[in-house]
Amino acid sequence: MLVFDKFKEECGLMGVWNIPEASNLAYLGLYAQQHRGQEGAGVVALDKENKKFSVEKGLGLVADVFDDYDFTKLSGNSAIGHVRYTTAGGHFLANVQPFFSEIATGEVAMAHNGNLVNAEELRKKLISNGSIFRSTSDTEAILHLLAQNKSSIPRTDILINALKEIKGAYSLVILFDDRMYAVRDPNGFRPLAIGTLDGGYVVASETCAFDLIGAQYLRDVEPGEVVEFTSDNQIKSSFPFGVRKASPCIFEYVYFARPDSQVYGKDVYSIRKAMGKELSRESQVEADYVIPVPDSGVPAAMGYAQASGIPFEYGLIRNHYVGRTFIEPTQSIRDFGVKIKLNPNKNLLKDKKIIVVDDSIVRGTTSRKLVAMLREAGAKEIHMRISSPPTQDPCYYGIDTPKKEALIAANSSLEEIADYIGVDTLAYLSLEGLYSAVNSESGSYCDACFTGNYPIQIGQNKKDEQEKLF
Repeated sequence: MLVFDKFKEECGLMGVWNIPEASNLAYLGLYAQQHRGQEGAGVVALDKENKKFSVEKGLGLVADVFDDYDFTKLSGNSAIGHVRYTTAGGHFLANVQPFFSEIATGEVAMAHNGNLVNAEELRKKLISNGSIFRSTSDTEAILHLLAQNKSSIPRTDILINALKEIKGAYSLVILFDDRMYAVRDPNGFRPLAIGTLDGGYVVASETCAFDLIGAQYLRDVEPGEVVEFTSDNQIKSSFPFGVRKASPCIFEYVYFARPDSQVYGKDVYSIRKAMGKELSRESQVEADYVIPVPDSGVPAAMGYAQASGIPFEYGLIRNHYVGRTFIEPTQSIRDFGVKIKLNPNKNLLKDKKIIVVDDSIVRGTTSRKLVAMLREAGAKEIHMRISSPPTQDPCYYGIDTPKKEALIAANSSLEEIADYIGVDTLAYLSLEGLYSAVNSESGSYCDACFTGNYPIQIGQNKKDEQEKLF
């Protein structure tokens, strides 16, 4: 498997309510959000007339799971879908979502983006009360909490009762036989948007999914909001969790979201260009070219070039046909893992002073290899510029950051990092510059990966669980 020194995407959600060929639309919506998770994909469809659910899911990319698939097997006008990257649990088929179960109130399917900070405590409590778990995913605990309620209780109340027991990051799409729900946790850590198509409704983690299927973006699900899509095609909204300061993940703007999406109601592409412009103002240096690390560094590099007046060029060319797996050569090739994805443009780089713009540095290993390749290609000076602040703390809300000891910025000075990766100079965007680019007040997002200021207290069990993944 080709591994790079980047944070891994979280998960992507898709919901379709009361629209013909819902499973096809769910598939396309997942395809558009493939960048949010590449380890597994699934769709659960509902034929409301017959109150019949059907399920298809598997390990791998969306196109592989549904390769030459007959979507008539997923019949109905409603469906939910999920693309997965492992943030809790492991890489097993049993952990691939959506989850589907029968509980006292009827059959239900659920897809989750995020990470529960009290999952281990809930799991132990539920098992002691007789629950049987099929997966190691924290999402399954929510299903068991739903199952504890009696069938006589309204379904909205059943859902709210369950959600009041969980803590952490969760955007959810939940499908019953007569309604669909879209939910964001009270902090609003993970994104979730609502759109409309052909008189029905769609829900997705990112609006790029709406663009592919021709849906119109309506609004975001608000932090702490429970949105119900009813059998008569109405939308009901409630805020049952009280008032809490919203803290959406700011790293969506830095790296995770596709640049053509709107996230938290803002245009990602424009924000990334603004990050580059702020970075240029804070850390100007003389150079011949500004070059991005494709693809995530491109908008910020464009902004840097525009603000600085230094020409933008593609000094690293990306191979877009790299798969998740490949045959490695038997003979050792230096830095093979990086070279198979990126290749320096030697004729452009020879004897030039360059500014290399990337979105983040995690461990520093990939940056070190990239810089070595650029040196070998003839670059005279290399100035690395990072369009986010130094990443110094792990995330426990749905991103697979390593433990603190593995984050280079948490354990090394700026000069030590520059020396390790082999650049002439290194500069990060300041936290103030990041908030300026986002056009928001400081502290209005979750920035714990930069500051260590966690909006929800993290227990030792969750910290231990996170470290086991890496």
